[in-house]
Amino acid sequence: MDDAGISAIILVVLLVGLAGTLLPILPGILLMLGAVIVYGVIVGFGAIGIAVVAACVALSLLAVALGIVLPQRAAEESGASRRSQFAAAGGAIIGFFVIPVIGAIVGALLGIALSEYLITSDWDATKRSTIGIAKGFGLSTLAQFVIGFVILLLWLVWAAVHVL
Repeated sequence: MDDAGISAIILVVLLVGLAGTLLPILPGILLMLGAVIVYGVIVGFGAIGIAVVAACVALSLLAVALGIVLPQRAAEESGASRRSQFAAAGGAIIGFFVIPVIGAIVGALLGIALSEYLITSDWDATKRSTIGIAKGFGLSTLAQFVIGFVILLLWLVWAAVHVL
């Protein structure tokens, strides 16, 4: 297969990974990182490739960290208990398998809402915590999408330089 065919396949995989930053059913940032590394293995890294891969590794680590830190911080700021944060994680896992595509999101929100209500018996506190964690998940999703887009742009520059 020629470089154009390889580049086309890698581009498709990168676009699937970018979509995965928005849709929990698809792999996201780590798929994108893997595609960039596979591209380097196939076509050779060179100086530009090494710099791009290093930047993509750093960006991927940042995306994973933000995916954990932003929802947790939002939950804490909204007054959600640690138990409710675990309930959100459990709900996300269960929801992922029960409801296709949006199940992780729905499960996380139901998990935190149910847990907070059982702890506080206060709908206002429950609503505040649920909205807080939803904002945190939204911010982390946005951050991961932006980082994924930057990874895509870095790879496009590398692929363009490689072809020229």
